[in-house]
Amino acid sequence: MGVAGSFPSFAGRPPGPVMDRDEADRALARLGAEHEAIETSLLALQDHAGRRLLEGAELTGVTQERWAAAEQAITLLWGYFDAYAGALGRAREIRAARRYPGKEDLAALTDVLRGDSVTVAHAAAAGPALTGPARLSERFTLEELVTRMNDLYARSLDVVVAADSVWSALPARIDLLAAELRRTRSLAHSVGVRPGEHPAGDDLEAITEELTTLRVQVISDPLAFWLPGPGSAAPGGGRPDTARYDRAARALEDVRREIEAVLAVRQDAEQRLVRLRDVLSRADRTLAEARSARGEVLAKIAASEVPAVSGPPTALQERLAAASEHRRHARWNRLSPLLDSLEREAEDELLRARESLTSVTAPLAVRAELRGRLDAYKAKVARHGMAEDPVLIERYDAARRMLWSAPCDLRVAEQAVLRYQQAAADLLTPLRPDGHGGQGETS
Repeated sequence: MGVAGSFPSFAGRPPGPVMDRDEADRALARLGAEHEAIETSLLALQDHAGRRLLEGAELTGVTQERWAAAEQAITLLWGYFDAYAGALGRAREIRAARRYPGKEDLAALTDVLRGDSVTVAHAAAAGPALTGPARLSERFTLEELVTRMNDLYARSLDVVVAADSVWSALPARIDLLAAELRRTRSLAHSVGVRPGEHPAGDDLEAITEELTTLRVQVISDPLAFWLPGPGSAAPGGGRPDTARYDRAARALEDVRREIEAVLAVRQDAEQRLVRLRDVLSRADRTLAEARSARGEVLAKIAASEVPAVSGPPTALQERLAAASEHRRHARWNRLSPLLDSLEREAEDELLRARESLTSVTAPLAVRAELRGRLDAYKAKVARHGMAEDPVLIERYDAARRMLWSAPCDLRVAEQAVLRYQQAAADLLTPLRPDGHGGQGETS
């Protein structure tokens, strides 16, 4: 049958061999079951909570575009369904006319059940996006109509299910996080963490703005927050995109930990200040000891480079006084980072003071080691009955004078000790079989 205007006509396609009665009855039963299934699905889609929300929401972005297309598809679906139901009704009327249908009845049934006998008038709203180039009507077989309805239904349901999944997941989570944010802001305010005064206060403001914006966008454009499942063709296959929510949640957790650290400072600030004063006091005493030891080394040790000793850490003392002021005026947000840095620097200062003392007293340690070595060899010689050897006595006295006189030249004293050691070793070496000493004569 032709169609007015320049649109093409659709001639009926041969339905194939005429069906017998049993084939017609089986086809009617199958198509009837499909009719019921399609009707149930369409009614479920009509009553779907996601569809009702989409109809009542002020949509934007990709959701607005896809829902407009889905609404057209749903309207077209009902038109297809009515045409399908009408064709099925005609087939049932033909079959019900006679208990044993004749050839004409079976031919008519075959034409309805297998031929492209279903004409669907298109509304302009069907749109090229759904059906290709615009047509005033189309002819389908019942099988083709079912396929077309399944496709439109799947695409429409995908939009509805995806939007409903995002709305079911994200707004409630955002609201819970916003409630946690409000509690954290109240706690932050109580310890002086405010925007413009502490980085954590600025972070809280940024998180607040992000959650507010995110909720508005999720409500108006839920499909912008939908990640389709890889390789999934089922309607609604995928999951909500929670990346922005997750970032905000992590940022809030970081701020919360920082606020807890500030609270911990409020609880143990005095103890930490006492420990800081103790560490700096030990550093001062160690530096004073190093300065005193340096004077002793310069007086007692000759020809030795003695490093200078720095003065007390006045900058740390000033910052410690500032920390005490912060505690006195309950400025916990300022006290927290200051105490952290002071504790690190105070320990470093004590370590430097100890290293300075060790460096300054190194010459005295060398002298003590040489004295101990000299006396140890003298005792060893005495155990072997050689203490009265004139060479040993002479070399021992020379080394002892150098080590116990001030100022002591460590390099000369070390050579004197080595000469005494060598003489003692020569005497203690067993004689070889030829009767000569192992080390030769000592001059």
